[in-house]
Amino acid sequence: MNTKYLIRTEFSPETRFAVPATTAAPFRATQETEFERLKNRLLTEKLLATAQPALNAPLRRAANEAAALAWVTFYPLLVFPSLFEEKSVTALRQTVRQTRIYARSRELLAA
Repeated sequence: MNTKYLIRTEFSPETRFAVPATTAAPFRATQETEFERLKNRLLTEKLLATAQPALNAPLRRAANEAAALAWVTFYPLLVFPSLFEEKSVTALRQTVRQTRIYARSRELLAA
């Protein structure tokens, strides 16, 4: 019952082809540099417009969050300014709210 089959294999001649060595890295690096310049410029403008030192950290955090969200889109340079504006408004509101809560809690503790 053990039947052995002999299968002959034939291989075609080896085929070689050239793959062009083009990558998207140089464009992405250029885009990253422009993106960082835009982020720093908008953040500096916002920090100079608000003279309160307490807003420094929240605004920087808002810029970093907006940058992270914008970077994963197809057009980060176009999306970042509006995201940063939204995040900075939210950060300013949150800081004002925290300041009010802190002042109110100090009043309640003093009473």
